[in-house]
Amino acid sequence: MPNPRIFVFAPADHSKDSHERLEKFGCDLIIGKASWNTPQSEIEDEMVDISRDCDALLGTSNRSCPISRSIMGTNPDLRIVSKCTSGVDDVDVEAATEMGILVCYAPTESNCNGAAEGTVAMILARLKKTIERDRTIKSGKWRDTGLMGRYLGRRDTDSYPGLTLGIIGLGRIGSRVCELMAPWHMRIIACDPYVPDQKFTHYGVEKFDLDALLAESDIVSMHCVTTPETLNLMNADRFALMKPDAIFINTARGANVDEAALIKALEMNVIAGAAIDAFQEEPIAAGSPLRKLGDKITLSAHMVAYNESYGAGDGGIGPGYRWATQAILKALCGEVPNNVFNVEVIERWKERFGGQNILTVPEPVPDHPGYGPPVWTS
Repeated sequence: MPNPRIFVFAPADHSKDSHERLEKFGCDLIIGKASWNTPQSEIEDEMVDISRDCDALLGTSNRSCPISRSIMGTNPDLRIVSKCTSGVDDVDVEAATEMGILVCYAPTESNCNGAAEGTVAMILARLKKTIERDRTIKSGKWRDTGLMGRYLGRRDTDSYPGLTLGIIGLGRIGSRVCELMAPWHMRIIACDPYVPDQKFTHYGVEKFDLDALLAESDIVSMHCVTTPETLNLMNADRFALMKPDAIFINTARGANVDEAALIKALEMNVIAGAAIDAFQEEPIAAGSPLRKLGDKITLSAHMVAYNESYGAGDGGIGPGYRWATQAILKALCGEVPNNVFNVEVIERWKERFGGQNILTVPEPVPDHPGYGPPVWTS
């Protein structure tokens, strides 16, 4: 029996531990050459050719060439697409589900909590004007009273109500932002039609519909995945609903925001400011108007979740990469991993591959507490 073949379409295993673990179980790895700066048209054909003989696909974010129906459809025995990130918007999940392929993701604490902490940092930097104050001092000036910060929490002594934080998407990241901001004694409201009411109660937030949330909030922070419903969710009409002194934060997905509408909202003072970590096209063009908005916007290169992990220098991706690796090994030995995103495909996948072990090393794949908690239950 030939060794299983794994196409690592967007490698991020800086320590090489995960790749060595796959090879230990007899897997042959094909390391991809896709990069942020390579147009999709130039690499998709090559990815299709490589995937033709592969049993699994593994990688981090790959927006320059998403995992398309064409790529997944080259091998009828492809079992799994395993991402080491919490996002799967660069995978055609609908096509994978139709073809009976598992799509796995890695909502690790290092990814999700890192994104939440980065979100809070962006909020504070904008409200307290830390970047602007730093630049003023370094330019040789002193205190600029035009750089007054905003006080976040309520004050009982003078009846100051505090600011209102609006969360769009009360998933793992949005929920963690609520936890981190709770000690500031702010009013926190949230919109998410897909979570039960008790989750709002658990995190001490008020449930709002989206338009009401935008009108009420001083800070709007986006934390939803990209779906047909959320594509360009924040558009000109929605920005117009926000307060003129409000700020908008997006550390989720660039496709959720109409960037032209955001740029115009900032240029026309429809909103006061923004902090953005995710963009429609990455990297953003050298001449992008986003780069020319000055202090009205804070930009980050889609790395808000990147933090050193145990000093390993893996940018916080390491735990997710290990979890994605574990998912592949489980799938190749005919077991369902514990981090399936498209859970509706599980029963069909079991009929196709359940119990069919194609690993050539007889050693069993052990469970490991470091590969994340179960995300689904059977």
